[in-house]
Order: sequence, then structure tokens, then C-alpha cells
Amino acid sequence: MRKVLAYSSLFVLCSLCLLYLSQSGATAQSSDGKQAPAQPAKPETVAKPKSAKDIKRDEARLKKELETPYKKWLDEEVNYIISDEEKKAFKRLNTDEERENFIEQFWLRRDPTPDTEENEYREEHYRRIAYANETFASGIPGWKTDRGMIYIKFGPPDEREEHSSGGNYERPIEEGGGQTSTFPFEKWRYRYLEGLGNDVNIEFVDTTMTGEYHMTMDPSEKDALTYVPGAGLTMYEQMGLACKANRFTRTDGTTLGTGSMPLPASMDQFTRLEQYANLQKPPVTKYKDLEAIIGTSIKYNLLPMQVRADFIPVTESTVITNVTIQFDRKDFQYKTKEGLATASIEVTGRITTIARKFVTSFDEPIQPDPVPAELLEGAAKGPVIFQKNLNLKPGLYRLDVVAKDVNSGNTSTFEKALTVPHLDDDRLSTSSLILADIMEPVDKKSINLRDHFVIGNNKVRPRMDGADGRPNFRRDEKMSIYLQLYNFEPDLVANTDGTKKLSEKKADGVVTLEVVKNGPNGANEVVGRADYEAADIIKQNHGAPSEVVFENRLPLAGFDPGQYTLKLTVLDRKRNQTVTDSALFTIN
Repeated sequence: MRKVLAYSSLFVLCSLCLLYLSQSGATAQSSDGKQAPAQPAKPETVAKPKSAKDIKRDEARLKKELETPYKKWLDEEVNYIISDEEKKAFKRLNTDEERENFIEQFWLRRDPTPDTEENEYREEHYRRIAYANETFASGIPGWKTDRGMIYIKFGPPDEREEHSSGGNYERPIEEGGGQTSTFPFEKWRYRYLEGLGNDVNIEFVDTTMTGEYHMTMDPSEKDALTYVPGAGLTMYEQMGLACKANRFTRTDGTTLGTGSMPLPASMDQFTRLEQYANLQKPPVTKYKDLEAIIGTSIKYNLLPMQVRADFIPVTESTVITNVTIQFDRKDFQYKTKEGLATASIEVTGRITTIARKFVTSFDEPIQPDPVPAELLEGAAKGPVIFQKNLNLKPGLYRLDVVAKDVNSGNTSTFEKALTVPHLDDDRLSTSSLILADIMEPVDKKSINLRDHFVIGNNKVRPRMDGADGRPNFRRDEKMSIYLQLYNFEPDLVANTDGTKKLSEKKADGVVTLEVVKNGPNGANEVVGRADYEAADIIKQNHGAPSEVVFENRLPLAGFDPGQYTLKLTVLDRKRNQTVTDSALFTIN
């Protein structure tokens, strides 16, 4: 007991000494000899400039964080179905907006029913990913496994033979026959796969017994007794027609015990290798080349074209939409045969709603007249222009156009939002203002359904945009102006009995035409003006107040070269309503 007390006293004494020393160390001598508490070290508040290495590391980390959603989409969600060309194009994109547009177009290209809001392909694709993760996971996510890859690409097999525990197995005769013991394996059979053909058989083997099935080209890989001497002999080996040792000298990539017996064509080494390679490729997209180009964000400019859209309302629910497309002959590739040079262009257009619901489409072949090969240099100049007439309901649409030169493969794409106007019977309104280089009457009885540029009883060919984005005219030309006016209030006329009624032939309104010379810094100058009474326009065109066709041919000889604005102001005096429209043009 005394020893215990002594040790306890010694422990207490040592503790007091250590406490005193620690307190002494925590104090400092002041200038007058008194001890003062030691001041804690002040934290360093001045930020040190980052080194170039730190800046580079931070930029790389930020870039990785920003790319994470799109990297996941590319490397995980669509890794098995995206083509090499699409993957390269996606990696070249620089902004999130471009990536989002690409992803949207990627799914649209694969939509089997573009005229509906649902994209069945996309929904099925993500269902397959979820099923693969739930069913085929084996230490790694199910989508990463070989079974997951095949399921995501091609869907469930038509026949599935499972041997999840391996064990006794009766070989088919093409594998040598006889009994053996196998590793766990599965056989999947597809009656038909696009790009692979009929009766596609795929085997997956779990040689590690861990649930990790891998796709194999060797039908004998599942044999667990291959390397056990004298065990698992094939029927041929049992009959003395083959030797098990010869399995390891085969040159076809298998260890089958079939001896010199020929293999069926489906098990030929080159057939198996080709199938294995094709199973790694993304599934075939079942659309035409031009439609595929529409459905991608890649832009092609090897075949320049100019596109415009004009709107001619007919009723409250129908608007004629004229899509005009122009090429330059010098951009065509000509093919010479039997002394004649020919060119051929294919144009495909598609109209969709803003929600990407399909509305209508058109395909138009363009084949300029053949020219003698020796005259090609002079003939391959000037524009080629055509027009497609579409009936659309008022609303907001998206126009996508793609053109392809058949001879060279050069391609061009164009996209534009279309705001189709609504015609209100109670308000003064107009069609699109068209500046044309051809405007002439046509005989409706002789009009062919494929004739271009026909609006009512007139042929009106728009002058397409020049290099600066506006129609170009020469001073020796006349610029044709076309505009339809709707819903003037009819004027009152007297009846024989002295009463008045609304006239079907007269209206009280005026159309004012102004030509404005565009100067620098907004210093514009009106250089031409004219007024046209609505009643006179109706009388000249034998029309009615409900639809007035305004036509004018403006000589340009009196105008100096430069940039101009044509402004039309329409006034209905009865309703006190005014509408204006304008168009830019250039005089060379």
C-alpha cells in the first residue's frame, strides 16, 4: 500500500511540474521585466499570387467540371449508339448551346415518328440502360458489361438460352458432340439485325465464375474441361477421329475437338470475326443522307445557297408560304458525257413546329439544261432559282433545307424560323413585300402545277439576296414591287332609291411609296415618293376591297448607286388603320 501511495504522490508532483513549465513557456518577458502573455501568431492575410502551374490546374479542374454532364452523355448514355463522325463533331463543339442543339438533333435523327411529340427511340434507349444496370451488373454497372452493350444496342434477343450455373452440357455436333462440364454461359439469338443479317447468335461466358460474362468468338471457351487431360472428350475424340491434344494446334482461334471435320459456314473464323467486329459498331440509322444532314448540327458550306420565305394569306387558317432557293451555277460540279456537261442538285426541305413536330416536307431535283462541253465556261455563270409553294396554318415554324450536289457530294444546310401571319378580317393587313426582277401576268388556264413563282394571276420572281444581304439591282433595270393588301373597309355607294350600301368595288384608302437613300450614321434622305388611291388600284386590277393587289415597276436610272430602303405605308381612312412594310435593296 505504501508503494502505491508513493507512486501516486510522485505522479501528482510530475504533473504539477509539467503544468508549471507549460505555463512558463506560454509567457514572455516584457520590457520592464514583467512577464506578459505570449501573443498568438497572426494568420497571414495577404494572398500569394497563383503560379502558372496552379492556374493551369484550376482551369483544367473547371473545364472538367463544366464538361461533366456532356462527357457523361457522350461516354455513358450514347456511347454504344453514336457514330464516329457524330462523336468527332460533338468534340469539336465549343459552347453548351451548341452541345444542347447537337443532342436535340441527335435524337431527332433517330426518331421513328417525327410527326409526334414522343421520341420512342430515345425512351426505349433509356429503358434499356435501366434494364441493363438492373440485370447485368457484376461489380461494374450493367451498361458497361458485354451483355449490357448488346442489349442496349439491339434490345432483347428473340431467344435466350441461360446456363447460369454451368455444369453438364451436351455439345451440338458442330462443336464436336459429346458431354462436358462448362462455365456459366448464355446464348442469345436474334432472327435479324440491321447490318448483321439473319440468324445472329452471340455467346457470353463467365470463365471467372464471378458473374462477369464476356462476349466470345470461340464457341469452345465455355468448356471447363478443355485443359483437363482425358476429360470432356468430344464424340469425335471418343471415336478416335480426333485427338484432344490437337485442339491446341488449331489456327482458327478455337479449341474445338472436331478434328479435321469442316465447320459450318456460320462458324468460319472470318465470319465469326466479322460478326464480332460488327457487333461493336453503333446500330444503323435508317434515314436517307439528306434527312440525316438536316438532323445534325454540323454545317456544310461547300454548296452555297440563298433562301427566303414569303407569306400570302388566303384565309384565316391558310397561308401560302413560298420558299425560294437560289444557287450560283459556278458552284455546281459538272459531269461531261458524250460532249455535254450536266449538273444535278437534290434539295430536301422540312417544316416542323418549334416543338419539333413534323408538319410537311419537300424534295426537289434541280437539273439545269445540258450545255456543250466547249461552252461550259460561259454557261456556268448566273443564278439557278426555284420556288416551293406550301400551305401552312398561321403560327411559328422551323424551316430546315439541305442541298446536295450529286456529282461532287458537296452539301449545304440552311435553317430559319418562319412566323406565318394570321389574317384578321377586322383589321387592315398585308402579305410579304416582294422586290422582284420578274413580274408579269399569267393565264391561269395554262398554269402548270409545277410552275414556280405564280401568285394568283401573276408570276412574281423575287430578286434574291446579294452578297451584302439585300437584293441587288442595276441602274438600267426596273425594280418590280408586289404587295397584297387585305380588308379595306368598303366605301358607301348610293342606291337608286337614295339609300346607301357598302360597295364591293370601292375603298377609301391610300398607299404611299417612299424610296429612302440610306446615309452614314442614320442620315437618311427621302429621294422618291408617290401616293396611290386604293380605289384606283382596285379598279385597275378588277379586284375588291377585301383583297387589293398593289403592283409597281420602279425605274432605277434616276437613282445614284448605293443602299436604299423601300417603304410602303397603307392607310384605310374608313377604319383609321395604318400598316407599314419596308425592304432594303442596293443599286449598283
